[in-house]
Amino acid sequence: MGKREELIELAQEIDRQLRAIRQVLRQPFESDIARGNLTGPQRSVMQALVHTNGLSLKELSRQVGLAHSTVSGIVDRLEKRGLIERQTDSGDRRFSRIVPSRLVQDYMQKTLPALTINPLVDALRRASRAERVAAVEGLKTLHRIVGGST
Repeated sequence: MGKREELIELAQEIDRQLRAIRQVLRQPFESDIARGNLTGPQRSVMQALVHTNGLSLKELSRQVGLAHSTVSGIVDRLEKRGLIERQTDSGDRRFSRIVPSRLVQDYMQKTLPALTINPLVDALRRASRAERVAAVEGLKTLHRIVGGST
């Protein structure tokens, strides 16, 4: 086996390991989201909204790549569930902005960080000090060699 093939195999193994780690770390979050009984399109709408300061229906439709009428129905259903709110646009009162409700904002600020970091904290708690140091140093090295800075 040549050097290039070895490097390709190593890169593929690193990629597999990183994907597996991400999957394990996202599991509590995915489970929590699944309990919310949101459809795929509803999740897309919610994701678009939590990463903005609110969007008009037209902007939201464009961002999620769905028809205006489809997004309008999704917004109506999410609003009935108390997950989003329509607020009159301060710049032009003829328009409304769709924003996550206080409930969703609280979830994003308080619950989500714990769901995403706790699996990693638990794993590090089980590791020896030497394993924790090795993991951090390995990740820093990988980050540096792929072109990041550390």
